[in-house]
Amino acid sequence: MKSDIIHILQTQLKIRSHQSWVDRMDRHKKKKLKTSLLAWGLILPGFIFLALFTIYPIVKSLYLSFFRIDLSVSTPEFVGLKNYADLLKDSVFKQAFINNLLVAVCTIPTSIALAVAMAIFANKVKFAKSFVRVAYFYPTILPMVAVANIWLFIYTPIYGIIGYFNPNLRILGNPDTAIWGIIIMLIWKQAGYVMVFYLSGLQGISQELYEAAELDGAKAITIFRKITWPLLKPTTIYVAIISLTNAYKLVDHLYIMTKGGPGNATNMLLFYIYQVGFDFWDTGKADTMTVVLVGMLLLVTAIWFFSQDKRTFYG
Repeated sequence: MKSDIIHILQTQLKIRSHQSWVDRMDRHKKKKLKTSLLAWGLILPGFIFLALFTIYPIVKSLYLSFFRIDLSVSTPEFVGLKNYADLLKDSVFKQAFINNLLVAVCTIPTSIALAVAMAIFANKVKFAKSFVRVAYFYPTILPMVAVANIWLFIYTPIYGIIGYFNPNLRILGNPDTAIWGIIIMLIWKQAGYVMVFYLSGLQGISQELYEAAELDGAKAITIFRKITWPLLKPTTIYVAIISLTNAYKLVDHLYIMTKGGPGNATNMLLFYIYQVGFDFWDTGKADTMTVVLVGMLLLVTAIWFFSQDKRTFYG
């Protein structure tokens, strides 16, 4: 009889324990569901904007790139891959592609190098630290149209600053020098923006590493190569991607300064897309170039990110 009572009590304890475990699991699931719903609710507005103004235009451009849509046809005419094949024969597209590639190759590493140097100086300077940082960052906050007009004045023959020293020098009017005038202007505007990210990265590096290196007698260049630059690798990955997209979204500067001239010497892909789509009303070709541009940027960005991310230390 006693053993039966003990058995019944043990059974009741097991049932209660199991019920308590079930209740805890139910509360955990409800809490997890509530957290998930809250997270999705916070993400939803941003996702809606992303879908409407990024994903949908890309998908729509991809669809329209298979159609002929210009002033010679009343309704879109399906042409398959003809628009893509025609791009290979378009000399202006080839020139714009080369110009954009040159801009990216020149501005990205130069901006990063200048930004690192400015960030190190702004991080170590003892006096007027805030003034130095604002002075470096100031070109970034200027509107793009204002920057274009400033540099247009600088490059203006006779009346401009450069024209004051050499009245016969026509930088933007010469096909051989116009692209370099654009590149210098872009580096000037972008370096301060990139510097902010490196300045933040430098402040995240522990000072104990530098103190230990100095105690070991390491030189400044060795400290930079072995400590600073490797620990700034995550910042460099992000900055390189941002700088790449900036190099391929030039419209305002070109419209004010050169309009792609002289002789398409400064024409870029995005500006050429604008010309084809809004000046020539060849929507099908403009969509095709948009798909090529977006696809190329996505491919390069993915290769750069996944190849560098595996070799990066995140402290």
